[in-house]
Amino acid sequence: MSRVQAAFVRTAAAYLVATGALGVAFLFEPPWTWAFRVVHVHAGILGFFLSLVMGVAFWLLPRPGGRRLPRREAWAYAAFHGGLLLRLALEPWWRLGGPPALHGLVIVGSVATLVGMAIFAAEAWRRATTPEALRRAREGA
Repeated sequence: MSRVQAAFVRTAAAYLVATGALGVAFLFEPPWTWAFRVVHVHAGILGFFLSLVMGVAFWLLPRPGGRRLPRREAWAYAAFHGGLLLRLALEPWWRLGGPPALHGLVIVGSVATLVGMAIFAAEAWRRATTPEALRRAREGA
């Protein structure tokens, strides 16, 4: 497992704990739930689940021709998690009446997260192949 792949998995574990802690915090401060609900859902589904899936998939999916593309994995990690953190940090503040300019930054974070997903999807698409195609790629390499 590469450093970036391990970072995806470790970051997922951190999001799992953070999501659980936020869920418990909702029990103590129910009125804040509406402002942090999106953070809770995104941290759990994207931060934990999708990050775990991406890290394990980058690790396990075959590499046609045996090529490793660590820069693509690093760009996917940076865009995905950078955008997600931006959104998670600013969206509650915006929802609680922060400056309207925050909405633009929330959008930037969302788009960056989507870019990270798209990089991952392109890599997964390229790696999803048959055993015969993998053999041909190895023989040709």
